[in-house]
Amino acid sequence: MTQRVELATVMDRLAVDEMVTDYAVAVDDGDWAAYRELFAPDGRADYRSAGGIEGEAGEVAEWLAESMRVFSMRQHLIVNRRVRFGILDQDTGDTARVRADYVNPMRLVGGQGGAGAPDFVCGGRYAFGLLRTHDGWRFREVVVEEKWRRLPG
Repeated sequence: MTQRVELATVMDRLAVDEMVTDYAVAVDDGDWAAYRELFAPDGRADYRSAGGIEGEAGEVAEWLAESMRVFSMRQHLIVNRRVRFGILDQDTGDTARVRADYVNPMRLVGGQGGAGAPDFVCGGRYAFGLLRTHDGWRFREVVVEEKWRRLPG
């Protein structure tokens, strides 16, 4: 690999990592416009394993906006990010796949947990599919694989 290719790969890794962080911040802050902007025009999200829906990003953003109202606090901790770049039309690096584990503590509105304790905690794995576009990296798909959850009581 040449130094130019290695530098481009590092820059792509940083950009893809930033997308995952931007995703977590958008969901945690309830910034559904920012959430939509993270997706390619045909981007989709699948939250069915967590009791949600699957569909195009705008539709899913509307569902998230409504379903997340029951939580006064959300905090995604997305770790163990494994990034792999793919090939589209013979151009290395046009696609990326990220597998990452998550823990997501949340506090229910009116919850008994107090300022320091979440009422609801879940964890699992995300599968992110990304595409390099003219506007930079965008999600083609986000799939949530919830593996566990702890509810109040």
